[in-house]
Amino acid sequence: MPIPSRAALVEHLVRTRIAGDVATPRDNNLAHYRKLANGDRHYWLGLELGDRWADEQDVLAVMAERCGVNDDPAHRTGQDTIDPELTVDALDRMAARLRKAAAGRERVLFATGHPGALLDVHSRTAAALRAAGCDIVRIPGGLVADEGYVVQFADVAVFERGATLWHTHSPEPMNAILDGLRALDQPLPDLVVADHGWAGRAAQRGIDAVGYADCNDPALFIGEAEGTLQVAVPLDDHVLDPRYYEPLTAYLLNGAGLL
Repeated sequence: MPIPSRAALVEHLVRTRIAGDVATPRDNNLAHYRKLANGDRHYWLGLELGDRWADEQDVLAVMAERCGVNDDPAHRTGQDTIDPELTVDALDRMAARLRKAAAGRERVLFATGHPGALLDVHSRTAAALRAAGCDIVRIPGGLVADEGYVVQFADVAVFERGATLWHTHSPEPMNAILDGLRALDQPLPDLVVADHGWAGRAAQRGIDAVGYADCNDPALFIGEAEGTLQVAVPLDDHVLDPRYYEPLTAYLLNGAGLL
């Protein structure tokens, strides 16, 4: 598809509500920031945050800086935002890391907790890196986590339960993959491209990781702020039509020199 300019991509992100005035409401964002600050590990997305982020106002400050949500703590309900310029800035940073992976023909693992929205983004990126000579990780068979299975479609690891692909924030599927690779004496990835707990846990275990995150998923932005995660791209991670992400993917791959 055509490669959008930066300005055209910003316009597209706002029009499709991938960024700009997004669907995630302000009260939901603040509830997640509070739960992270209160130590609810579901919202840590596989990272180990200790007691460093026990003040939800500190979490809000990071989200305003790195995601573009409203920085006013008195704004409690209604609309919230993602700054599309920050989205494109983060895509540029991710593109630089993908370019490095291609140059080094690195071993790369792709995974998503949002198969209904981001599977194609990850799959196209995996195909581009394979064409550039990278080794795309084939996960071991028979992996189980969270009373389901960790499987792979189109080079992307996903979580399956009851013959259905699930939306998951859990880090346990990533643990299953990394532990499974070790058990088979296979090398771990040089880079993980993912989202949710898949990205956070890979980064926590010392692997270079980049990922996508919504404005109600603050942990990955904190991980980038602390230097654990390399890149967190702010976006609405489940908009109306998965095809809305296609211009974003084209911009990313072009920036990485993969088109």
